[in-house]
Amino acid sequence: MSALILDGRSVTKKSEEDLRSRVARIKELSNGAVPILATILVGNDPSSATYVKMKANACTRVGMDSLKIEMSEETTTEELLAEIEKLNANPNIHGILLQHPVPPQINERQCFDSIDLSKDVDGVTCWGFGRMAMNEASYGSATPKGIIRILEAYDIPLEGKHAVVVGRSPILGKPMAMMLLNKNCTVTICHSKTTGLDKIIKNADILVGAVGKPEFIKAEWIKDDAVVIDAGYHEGGVGDIELKPLVNRVKAYTPVPGGVGPMTINTLIYQTVEACELKLAQ
Repeated sequence: MSALILDGRSVTKKSEEDLRSRVARIKELSNGAVPILATILVGNDPSSATYVKMKANACTRVGMDSLKIEMSEETTTEELLAEIEKLNANPNIHGILLQHPVPPQINERQCFDSIDLSKDVDGVTCWGFGRMAMNEASYGSATPKGIIRILEAYDIPLEGKHAVVVGRSPILGKPMAMMLLNKNCTVTICHSKTTGLDKIIKNADILVGAVGKPEFIKAEWIKDDAVVIDAGYHEGGVGDIELKPLVNRVKAYTPVPGGVGPMTINTLIYQTVEACELKLAQ
């Protein structure tokens, strides 16, 4: 059989068309004001700089504005907290993104958790995670929320399915598991230290690879009719899952690149527009 390709680029394109209309409507209702995403880049990591630029470009495509704040490699936790507090207090800012990772002298968790919940459009705060896990209104972590959106866009059945998430990071694996649980999946969380990982994966109806190691999950571990979501990206254009042998035998899969990646950025923009709409409605 030929597997269904879960094309994040095409879903993103359709989403951006919708977001352009929503931003235009916001302009009408607010005398020209638009949603604004503030991005904070601390240090000189070239990959982080590229990601921030991609997010700014996505804002431009839908008619939003972005505010880029660059801070030095020597920035302290206190200095970063002060910058976040300014953005929290600015009524014109609707979303705040602190680009990960930050330099090692900074308490990243403290800084994430200082972001106002109403502006936590990247879904990084403990409070936001707790609300999401309890199925309350919140902004989900951008990558797992993007994965849920792509599954919904392709009408992939979730209820009652056995989902296996390989990875336990606070902004990917853990929230992914909670989101799938909220969709009535039966969820198993695994990681690189799990004993008998191949046997657990063999029972997965839905597999999410989020372990951060290139092709760590082998094709032979995956059953024929599984839905395969690869949330990894590594040098050479490979993900966390050995995908090539799977493309003609699984039910559906996300390509690498072009699957999960575009949905992550789009979800960040989507949630910023939503935050602006909610503020206008108050």
